[in-house]
Amino acid sequence: MSVVINTNFAATVAANNLAGSNEMLQKSLNRLSSGSKIVTPADDAGGLAVSMKLSAAARRQGAVNTNIGNSISFLQTQDGVLKVAGKVLDRMGELRTLYDDPTKSSSDLSNYDSEFTELKNQLSDLTGEKFNTVDLFGTVDLPVNVTEDGTTSVSMKGRDLSSTTTGVGVLTAAGASTLGDLQLSDITDALQNVATFRAQNGAEQSRLGFAAELLTVNKANLEAAASRITDVDVASESTQLARYNILVQSGTAMLSQANQSAQSALKLLQ
Repeated sequence: MSVVINTNFAATVAANNLAGSNEMLQKSLNRLSSGSKIVTPADDAGGLAVSMKLSAAARRQGAVNTNIGNSISFLQTQDGVLKVAGKVLDRMGELRTLYDDPTKSSSDLSNYDSEFTELKNQLSDLTGEKFNTVDLFGTVDLPVNVTEDGTTSVSMKGRDLSSTTTGVGVLTAAGASTLGDLQLSDITDALQNVATFRAQNGAEQSRLGFAAELLTVNKANLEAAASRITDVDVASESTQLARYNILVQSGTAMLSQANQSAQSALKLLQ
């Protein structure tokens, strides 16, 4: 091999190898420090695009799950009001039965009527209950999306406590001025319809609960899929870090040796 001064081919090769090793070392450090194996789009352009879509879908799943949770809270609040309505109707039925007691004086019957009037007012108040300013009872159905793409929804049926067509009995009871004017069948019909409303409410809660469970599972799976694309394998990358670190150190040492090799040409000139 020729001994030259102007060109140090060994040093050039050593410098190129050192630069490559140092670049890989920096990438490994960036991956370990960030926890992601895609630090820049150039690392995996296709994988980055897929992971972004998966991550966005997972976030939408979480948002839909939150909406479902709020809807379940709405139904739970509604059921609480229906439960109270049932208790009020129970008491009204009890009062109506007690009112038929022939041993009661007119004063006693008047006292029953007083309580009956207050219970009528309470039933009327229950029909206007709200959840976050949204009416709990009415004729309008409330659709709840249960998929992140909005293609599937569960309808929370409108339940109108104040309508005489439902047979709930609020207006029927309010139309009676005294217990004596109230038919016991009005109370039993009202109780049956409140029970039906509660059953329907429970069915909707059950379906929404399963929908929320599916979203939770799907979200976890989407996050796992995105993780396999973007998250760095710390054990594997740590091994690569050690390798590149050694290569940088050895490359630096060899570059120093290559730079010193040109000194032999000077000795020949002495």
